[in-house]
Amino acid sequence: MGFLTPDQVNGEVVKMLRTDPRHMSPEPQFGKTNTTAEESFGRLLFKALNQVNADQVDSINLTEKMITDPDSVNIHDVTIAIAKANLSLSITKAIADRAIRAYREIINVR
Repeated sequence: MGFLTPDQVNGEVVKMLRTDPRHMSPEPQFGKTNTTAEESFGRLLFKALNQVNADQVDSINLTEKMITDPDSVNIHDVTIAIAKANLSLSITKAIADRAIRAYREIINVR
């Protein structure tokens, strides 16, 4: 195993040997934080939660419209909106439950 000399190491920047050029980009970007993956996951999570909320609001609005003006709304649209809202909420709840269960398992591994 080859060790690095002190002049090869500069703070956190270490030149690494590549065994396959596809493993790393041609120019590693040192000094940049890797928050893009975290930010994109956060945006994806908030977008999904906003969609679940929009499904719930759409379902409530169609139900209220059906009660106040029954001729303006097709009952099938209301039923589909309610089913869609129920399904999206159930999936969200299942994902949250599994995430909590995974977190508890990770904590118990310690």
